[in-house]
Amino acid sequence: MKFTQGFKMAMSSILSNKMRSFLTMLGIIIGISSVIALIAIGEGSKKSVTDAIQGMGTNLLTVSITGSRNKTFTDDELSQIKKAPGIKNIAPEISGSVTVKAGDVNNTTSVEASNADYSEIRNVGVQSGRFITQDDIDNRYEVLDIGTEVIQNLYPDLQESQYYTLLGQSVSINGIPFQIVGILETKGSTAAGSSDNRVIMPLSTGERVLKNKNVRTFYVEATSSSTVDEASSYLQEFMQSKFGTTVSQLTSKNSSTNSQFRIFNQSDLLSTQSATADNMTSMLAGIAAISLVVGGIGIMNIMLVSVTERTKEIGIRKAIGAKRRDILIQFLIEAVSLSCVGGLIGVGLGIAISLILPLVGTQKTVLDPKVMILSFAFSAAVGVGFGLYPASKASKLKPIDALSYE
Repeated sequence: MKFTQGFKMAMSSILSNKMRSFLTMLGIIIGISSVIALIAIGEGSKKSVTDAIQGMGTNLLTVSITGSRNKTFTDDELSQIKKAPGIKNIAPEISGSVTVKAGDVNNTTSVEASNADYSEIRNVGVQSGRFITQDDIDNRYEVLDIGTEVIQNLYPDLQESQYYTLLGQSVSINGIPFQIVGILETKGSTAAGSSDNRVIMPLSTGERVLKNKNVRTFYVEATSSSTVDEASSYLQEFMQSKFGTTVSQLTSKNSSTNSQFRIFNQSDLLSTQSATADNMTSMLAGIAAISLVVGGIGIMNIMLVSVTERTKEIGIRKAIGAKRRDILIQFLIEAVSLSCVGGLIGVGLGIAISLILPLVGTQKTVLDPKVMILSFAFSAAVGVGFGLYPASKASKLKPIDALSYE
């Protein structure tokens, strides 16, 4: 019964000073909403990076010659590697920059010349038509799969739903006519640039277009995530034998390099990016949490002012029989109520910001219910922690001193 009475008196005191109560809660509101929104932004960025990396395949190994220009990978070597334990597919690549022309419109883009396995290994699909085949390579057919950004540049008036109409049509690459056999799926952009501003053609045809038959990069797909280490170890031994050098280890056991070559494991990049994103999210949350502490100090400050203003009221209550515990509960309820109401408003504001951001920009957000619950619990703890001292001070006032206070 006494708790109910204390709660009513606390609410009456809060509502009698609405503006002051709101300003007191403002620090908590800003702190909670900042924590929720910034963590949602951090998790959204992490998800975007993770999806992009996983989209390239977590079983992917990239092998590149970085040193001597005279060294290349031969067909026999690539065939030998494909038969190695833990390796499912292999895709050699020759790349470069070309000019694509359709009518009077030119577009400079990148070309990737590879084999039919390139689609699965690099997770490159087509939304219309087909991907290049082994038959295209064997017969040196002048066919290609075209990216959506190239289409937008060459055919600015063409709607995306009409891209399929380009199948079978011809474009010119460095003056050579090519038939479009596939429209690549949209991949978007990464830190390395756009993944849609490219064309893919058969390896044999690309050698002629780029005037380059030197394969210095190839991609390997491990049979599963559990065999990536096995495949990586084989490739390290193969490259060491090819160059007659000792492999120097990088920070990850699955990636190695020296002045002549590099072996890169895609799963390592995923782990590194995830760890970086987690650290960034924690840092953002820590900065936002400072607002909660500032809000708690604001609550304590106002409650101390309230104790001073209501000294005579406390004296009267004690004179008519109120116990120290009753005064303590009343002022503690006021502090906790301010922080909890501010916490609820902050949670709502944080959710609203997290939902609005993707609608007005490109920033992705991911809301985590656990963060909301923990943030609200922390705001309640702030109310208890910073409200305890003013409540204790109020409860310790002696009736005679309180009644004579002016």
